[in-house]
Amino acid sequence: MKFLLPLLFLAAPLFAEPAAQAEPNQLSAEEKEAGWELLFDGKTIEHFRNYKKEGVKDAWQVQDGVLILTKKGGGDIITKKEFEAFELTLDYKISKEGNSGLMFHVQEISEKPWHTGAEIQIQDNVDGHDPEKSGWLYQLYKPEPIVDATNPAGEWNTLRILITPEKCVHWMNGTKYVEYVKGSEDWNERVAASKFADKPHFGKPTKGHLCLQDHGNIVSFRNIKVREIEEK
Repeated sequence: MKFLLPLLFLAAPLFAEPAAQAEPNQLSAEEKEAGWELLFDGKTIEHFRNYKKEGVKDAWQVQDGVLILTKKGGGDIITKKEFEAFELTLDYKISKEGNSGLMFHVQEISEKPWHTGAEIQIQDNVDGHDPEKSGWLYQLYKPEPIVDATNPAGEWNTLRILITPEKCVHWMNGTKYVEYVKGSEDWNERVAASKFADKPHFGKPTKGHLCLQDHGNIVSFRNIKVREIEEK
């Protein structure tokens, strides 16, 4: 079973530059042609709901075209749709000392979304309190050598990820951070040495929801776009 990457992905700058210059929460003609879809239009949260619940708690709000967790208590929110192989991009702005995360392949079979879905860290890299930094795959993969391409707390950053059976890649503000194969021997060894070792379902699903984390800190999102990579 193979997932083939179209030429649009291979020419990485083709995506990165227009997204930075375009109006927020819109798709260009080129993005529409390439199969991108908006998960947030700047007006509603219709593509999300709280984990294991219907609807979205009031702490998550849309303000001036931005999806904001305004205070603790909003709960983790997941996409109503599940994704298997895909490319995703979003802009995030984290508060000072703040922490959040983006998870993928989340299934609602455990108490918490991180019991199944791997988490890409989002935090204030300067004043945050977690040794795991923004753009890293939590406790599993980090840039080697370490590089920090993030903008300071209170400024927008663009996180882009590719998730396929053949390879997974993270970019932060256009800088490649990590590349790995989910479910590989290396992956399994790292999971066994992590805090996820006692979570039997962690990293096992190959399809699932995307999740935005409520870690108790104010965090903002916009330009949440996804492109499914069809099986050929």
